[in-house]
Amino acid sequence: MTVKSVFILFVSTLSLTPAWAQIPAGFTPVFNGKDLRGWHLSRTTHQGTTPDVRVEDGAIVIRQNPYGQGGVLLSDKKFKNFELYLEAKIDSFTNGGIFIRSSESGIAYQIELDEAAGSTGNLLGERMPVSQEAKTAGREKVWRANDWNSFRIKMVGEVPRITLWINGVQMWDVTQPKNDFIAGATQGRIGLQSHWTALFSSSVVGWNILDSWAPGATHRFRNIAIKELPENLKK
Repeated sequence: MTVKSVFILFVSTLSLTPAWAQIPAGFTPVFNGKDLRGWHLSRTTHQGTTPDVRVEDGAIVIRQNPYGQGGVLLSDKKFKNFELYLEAKIDSFTNGGIFIRSSESGIAYQIELDEAAGSTGNLLGERMPVSQEAKTAGREKVWRANDWNSFRIKMVGEVPRITLWINGVQMWDVTQPKNDFIAGATQGRIGLQSHWTALFSSSVVGWNILDSWAPGATHRFRNIAIKELPENLKK
């Protein structure tokens, strides 16, 4: 192969990379792609404390360990006003989330990651009520099933305003009528959650948990970066 051919192949490969699959300018990586430095497992969350968390092929990979036992990986650093960018790949029949302004025990505003329920991208509360939830609009038009998808989340204000983009397209923008955190917390950690996941079967008496848990239940995260915004920013 000639030098010219190699150059053409290189340029062609770059052109195949979607514009959304790149850390935006002005963002600082909070995951080095090699190890879990700067992150730690919550040992106080209610949903499990023994997930299998490791770095594989430049991504944080979280599996249930044992099946049915999940957990939350938290950033060591706390943030107040910020934009968060990351790419996630979600296996079918798994439940997880991206926590923002999370406490050590996993109390947080949460961006849901659940393809089985069709709720990926929705805004929920984890272990706290959320005054105003949000649901994605038009996600099916940009979502890449069984592949990597980018999430960009902006959170500002003591009374939080939260905005979500998936693959570069805005899904929703909501301002809470109040700060929903206990004692009005205004900063917290970034959390990557693998929720416990069970397989269910229907019967005449309702839903029964099967003897086996959802195998694998894997969540993958890469290109995690953040842009801190001014302390007094409200919108």
